[in-house]
Amino acid sequence: MLIGSIYTVSAQNTAEKTVEKTTELNEVAIIKTKKAIEQKADRTIFNFADQPSLNTGSVLEGIKKLPGLIASDIAGMMYQGKQLDVFMDGRPLNISTNELNAFLEGMPANAIEKIEIITQPGAEFPATSGGAILNIITNKNAKNYLSATYTNSTSFTSYDNVRWRVNNSILLSAKNKYFGWQLNLGQNYRESAIWTSLEKQENNTNSLLSRTDADRVGRNNYIKSALTFDIGKDRLLLNYDLTENNNDSYTLGNGPGFTTNDASISTGLRQDAVATYQKKFENTAKKLEFKFNFNSNSNDFQLSPVANVNNTLQNASDQKLYNFKFDYSQPLKFSDEGKLSFGSLYEELLFDAQSKGVQNLEYKRRTAASYVELQSRFNKVNFILGVRAEDYNITGKTDVAVLTAFKQFRFFPNASAQYNFNKMIYLNANYNKKITLPSTSALNPNNTNYQNPNIDYSGNPNLQPTIFDNYEVKLSAFDYAFISYNISSAKNQVINKVSLENDVVINSNENIPEIKIHNFSVGMPIPYMLFTKGLAETMKMNVNPDTMNFLYVYAGYQYHQIPNVETKGFWMFNFMSQIVLPKNIKFVANYNYIIPRGNYF
Repeated sequence: MLIGSIYTVSAQNTAEKTVEKTTELNEVAIIKTKKAIEQKADRTIFNFADQPSLNTGSVLEGIKKLPGLIASDIAGMMYQGKQLDVFMDGRPLNISTNELNAFLEGMPANAIEKIEIITQPGAEFPATSGGAILNIITNKNAKNYLSATYTNSTSFTSYDNVRWRVNNSILLSAKNKYFGWQLNLGQNYRESAIWTSLEKQENNTNSLLSRTDADRVGRNNYIKSALTFDIGKDRLLLNYDLTENNNDSYTLGNGPGFTTNDASISTGLRQDAVATYQKKFENTAKKLEFKFNFNSNSNDFQLSPVANVNNTLQNASDQKLYNFKFDYSQPLKFSDEGKLSFGSLYEELLFDAQSKGVQNLEYKRRTAASYVELQSRFNKVNFILGVRAEDYNITGKTDVAVLTAFKQFRFFPNASAQYNFNKMIYLNANYNKKITLPSTSALNPNNTNYQNPNIDYSGNPNLQPTIFDNYEVKLSAFDYAFISYNISSAKNQVINKVSLENDVVINSNENIPEIKIHNFSVGMPIPYMLFTKGLAETMKMNVNPDTMNFLYVYAGYQYHQIPNVETKGFWMFNFMSQIVLPKNIKFVANYNYIIPRGNYF
């Protein structure tokens, strides 16, 4: 905001006296509108803060509206066919799919500034970041005064019964000459239901193995706090987040020879503390940052027949993560958009699991890493070249055996290039080598899911890391339309194995020697004005999805190539329509469909 005067001086002619005219302006507002979506060589950026269609409700609801992204309790999160690791403010969340969905469902979308989907993570990110990253950037901008914002979101579904979802949050923020602070408190309540049926086929005849009818209630409470201290030109940031959840489920089950009525309780406490020191330079493109992170995540799961004090399952886990890293970036004098980055990381993860009070897993993982990465532009080409070196030391034991140790030192190169045909059309080519370490939920030997006499779940403490080689080619136009193909070749891939033994369906995790995943994706926005005003007039419009009526069409084909296994590819479709009603009210409809009988690893 600028307040002041503009002075205009004009000369009438050489014989006349100079006349000065003064115009007093009460207010001058400089407004810059952020792009709703931005394409870069290695990532796609979605602006949440300025899009009402995304920043209302929960974070999970907003994420599900992103074109080309599919989120489910089974497959986790995929973007254009790529499995996503979820980060928050550049740090991995390190929680399982079920815990992740509950966490994001309990977080208000208006706490998010933007979401980066990094389809080709460079050397700056850990080599364990897998094939792609969804990085949630939270909004930490404190105001220059004390402010309080209350947010409520209430919705319900009605199928066989009315089920409610309620979110409440309050955001307090302030800034003075000494420091700035922000405090966000909230709660989330959600009711849901799930019906499942498992059958086996013999001699073209289907027979029931298990049918369940479950009612679920989820409760989530959280506190997010931030302190910002300006130390000269430098800055110290302190963040502390606490999330507590309490989820109940009541399940009726039946199958051959059994009928069950079970209740389960799942509780969890997640704490995350971060200290960040940022060194400031006169050149804002130059960066030096030191960051320390401590994360604690404890969970308890109990399953028992209704009105029975004897637990069928009583399992618990405790995870602690310590992480220290520094990053430095230096702009290049010979390139307007170039920079050189390097940094190091040291991380330790400790994970313990217990079953009915008996500790049956002790797992320890240590990682030390360094990287260097170059970004620059030559003529019409933006490129990124980098390499990361990581050293792993993974050990552990169960109550009956010592785990197979993983002690290796490896290099992980990456390269990305974007050819800019013009300001609106880009061609990307990417390669990176990555490693995926098994999640602690997959390692946990204890069942933390519903079970009955015909359904069983178990983890595998002996899972080994997976090495990936990822290749991608992508053509993008006007920020929203794209066509892409990528292939990911993995060694020692972790899979979810579902087997049938004596009418018992067993869900487990195993390593397989090799797998190749092929993805083809295409996305296209179709403005409705195209049918009323024609192509020529539509092309003249300023593309702002927040003010347009449109249909976004996404289609993706995925094929998993596994040696000695006959697999079938499958199509995924997503249609999202937005209609702007009077008073700037938006009607948004989403439809997702995945064809049946495809094979997903």
